[in-house]
Amino acid sequence: QVQLVESGGGLVQAGGSLRLSCAASGRTFSGHAMGWFRQAPGKEREFVAAISWGGNTYYQDSVKGRFTISRDNANNTVALQMNSLKHEDTAVYYCAAHRTAFLTPRAGDYDWWGQGTLVTVSS
Repeated sequence: QVQLVESGGGLVQAGGSLRLSCAASGRTFSGHAMGWFRQAPGKEREFVAAISWGGNTYYQDSVKGRFTISRDNANNTVALQMNSLKHEDTAVYYCAAHRTAFLTPRAGDYDWWGQGTLVTVSS
């Protein structure tokens, strides 16, 4: 059974940092892009960042310069380092695995999803 399990969420003050991790089990995602999405209360799920197998990255404009996505292919993990957090970053963050190697922001292109981890940024 394929599982993506996120960890690292929590409560942080505006301006602070958090590091989210995602561990994949049940299969390796060799060659697949991996991504992070988020969903704030009352809003649709939105793309945050993605990373290719080779380390190329793609970010939503609002997080560029503040968030960094990385992956450890040997350990089948993906991370999202979030700095200079803002209240509007508050959301449930989801790890996802793309069905191909391409970096795209469309949630429908990702076939495997974690359960999410809550990030709350107090203003």
